[in-house]
Amino acid sequence: MENLSTKDIVKKYEFKFSKSLGQNFLIDNSVLEDIVCGAEVNKDDFVIEIGPGVGTLTKELLTKAKKVCAIELDSDLIPILNEELKEFDNFQLIHKDALKVDFNEIIGEENSVKVVANLPYYVTTPIISRLLNEHYKFKSLTIMIQKEVGERIAAKPNTKEYGALSILVQYYCDIDIVRRVSPASFIPRPKVDSIVLRLNRLDSPRAEVKDRNLFFKVVRHCFNMRRKTMWNALKGLKLPSETMERAFNNANIDPKRRGETLSIAEFAKLADSIHDLL
Repeated sequence: MENLSTKDIVKKYEFKFSKSLGQNFLIDNSVLEDIVCGAEVNKDDFVIEIGPGVGTLTKELLTKAKKVCAIELDSDLIPILNEELKEFDNFQLIHKDALKVDFNEIIGEENSVKVVANLPYYVTTPIISRLLNEHYKFKSLTIMIQKEVGERIAAKPNTKEYGALSILVQYYCDIDIVRRVSPASFIPRPKVDSIVLRLNRLDSPRAEVKDRNLFFKVVRHCFNMRRKTMWNALKGLKLPSETMERAFNNANIDPKRRGETLSIAEFAKLADSIHDLL
């Protein structure tokens, strides 16, 4: 089995990178190894890889996992992946947009599902939001993303990075930082540093809430206007002032606080107080 590097494969097929698809392929083997190791892939795992590129990470995953299903949007990469990975009978390739595939259909009866993705920066948040909000049954999501976005995901209250994305991910997952990755690890070189995170799905969300949609609505309103007090930010809910006053009172939260100072548990308390008054 010929073991070509990413650079070799790109050269062999004269592949042209697409700016609009945000393509940056990994050329650093130590990062590949750390992603596979960080994802803790084993022979029981069904791995969904989003954005396989020319298949160098896919090949590593295929040697460790029971099966790998790769989802690729770029038509030019489909023949390359089929050719480079043809000797693996545990490989499946889906030519589609990851924002549009039915993950439940792909997962089927599989029990140990892990997602691995080197996400283009522009689709990071939509894909993470979709995987978490639509409750697909995966154990973990190991992703390489822009360092700045990774810092927002892992941020704690009272920091400038803490926001709606931090709460969304931390509500559903524990977060492990696998490693940081420099621009020199890619072709073409991106302008920013990257980070590899593993998001481990919790058995149940970090806080029980009476209405999940309302909980996330409260969170979004508070961070849409993060410089405003919660009292002003939540005017967007269009509820009577006396209702909001009672809700803050019942939750024992000062309406003059800003959203960035609240923990997930406090947001849950406030959302439940609002829910009880509706």
